[in-house]
Amino acid sequence: MLNHRFFRLAVAAWLLSLAPSIFAETVLVAVAANFTKPMTEIAEAFEKSTGHGAKLSFGSSGKFVAQIENGAPFEVFMAADQDNALKLQSAGLAVADTRFAYALGKLVLWSATPGLVDDRGEVLSKGGFKHLALADPKLAPYGAAAVEVLKNLGLLEKLQPSIVQGENISQTHQFISTGNAELGFVALSQVIENGKIAGGSGWIVPEGHYAPIRQDVILLSKGEENPAASALLQFLKGPEASVIILKYGYNLPSRP
Repeated sequence: MLNHRFFRLAVAAWLLSLAPSIFAETVLVAVAANFTKPMTEIAEAFEKSTGHGAKLSFGSSGKFVAQIENGAPFEVFMAADQDNALKLQSAGLAVADTRFAYALGKLVLWSATPGLVDDRGEVLSKGGFKHLALADPKLAPYGAAAVEVLKNLGLLEKLQPSIVQGENISQTHQFISTGNAELGFVALSQVIENGKIAGGSGWIVPEGHYAPIRQDVILLSKGEENPAASALLQFLKGPEASVIILKYGYNLPSRP
């Protein structure tokens, strides 16, 4: 009798130990390119904590919207702004009441060349460069923010001939890091390390120069029945994800 009871308890314990792997799922996530580094870390922490996996695709928010509208199999969309997530919500392609801000982005004028960009961004008015890179403002919210900065500084018309556009913020960063553009606007998360700009030179653009970059996440209709998708949204609100988000220079949004 005791041996039988012990056997049942052992089997139960074994099943419990297997539970995370038995019930683990994988969620397909479309992630704004500016959030590549933090989301890569968050996905690793998410898998360790929950057992679920996250398959990540990075790109411009505008292109992801078009892909999702045309049937792409993404289950969670992490936009670089609020409007693109709202667009999918209004189109009935997302689950109601699942959208929230996961991070507040920061824009930086950056150059791979030390000393080129001063701490006030005066290089924009002084000149001395041939190419200024920014992400396509029609597709990438950080590109739209960069255009807004130039308008507020009264420099857009003057600098228009020198502007080169990347399809997304990752390509824009590549233009600058390879020297194809002497400087440009990228996300702070792309160039920050240990709380400061690592390599080159940069100006963290004051937030009053552009509208707040509220980055929203939303559960897409194709992920409604996937427990990993809902678990990821919950994880993004938790302390482990928050530490990583702050590490990469984002602010945390206030939540009710």
